[in-house]
Amino acid sequence: MNILITSLIEVVNLVFQIYIFIVVARALISWVNADPYNPIVRFLYNATEPVLYRLRRLLPLEFGGMDLSPIALLLLLTILRRVLLMLLGQYL
Repeated sequence: MNILITSLIEVVNLVFQIYIFIVVARALISWVNADPYNPIVRFLYNATEPVLYRLRRLLPLEFGGMDLSPIALLLLLTILRRVLLMLLGQYL
């Protein structure tokens, strides 16, 4: 049973890490004039925009023309990841 839970912890951690990297890449891409028809840019946009849109509606985090919602999303993802891993770690 420990192997199953340990594997589940690793998978959850990996999924969060990958999504955090996607959010960071999306934030970096927004600083340059990237081609919106590029498949990588479209993937980054499609993978993050639904979550960022909901976060922007809940918390308007735009100050001086700068959108801080990716930073808030990174903070929320980090907190959620730690809580989930802590909860799963209790079953070891």
